[in-house]
Amino acid sequence: MAKRVVIADDESIIRLDLKEILEGDGYLVVGEAARGDDALAMIHDLEPDLALLDVKMPGMDGIEVARELKGTTTMVVLLTAFSQRSLIESARDAGVVAYLVKPFRSSEILPKLATLLSPAAIEHHELPDATHVDDKIETREIVQRAKELLMEQRGLDEPSAFEVIQQSAMRGRTRMRDVAQKILKGEFVD
Repeated sequence: MAKRVVIADDESIIRLDLKEILEGDGYLVVGEAARGDDALAMIHDLEPDLALLDVKMPGMDGIEVARELKGTTTMVVLLTAFSQRSLIESARDAGVVAYLVKPFRSSEILPKLATLLSPAAIEHHELPDATHVDDKIETREIVQRAKELLMEQRGLDEPSAFEVIQQSAMRGRTRMRDVAQKILKGEFVD
């Protein structure tokens, strides 16, 4: 049976992208909302398996909605572009089971959701370690800034800038984050 999902994000393009990704993989998107309070009412009415909630929304933010849903059967996944430790800890306390970091791709979302919705994960409602999540979000931001700098300095498009970072990390047997930090400090030699 298809897993039922409610998507709540104040940006319609994000909702549309997520809906397309999820429905393409067999999920049933039963509701969409642009406001947190609307999402909460919808989730109470529709009782989906999963709620994808943006952190920042009018009405109620995603963490407030998650707090209200704590103890229900609906799993809550936050959509975030933010990496503040306090946010991650508040989300954990509110019962959030995972995070999807914007911008996201189907190659990241679908395996993560499949793992979360597996019978073992549902039984344990495990949340990743906040430090690990925090580090991952920060790494993305650093790599993004480095890509932008390479694009500006070398006239590259985004995929080419990403490839420079990725290839350099592979050659140097280091993390992309380390290469990105060198780029941002002006210490990068390709």
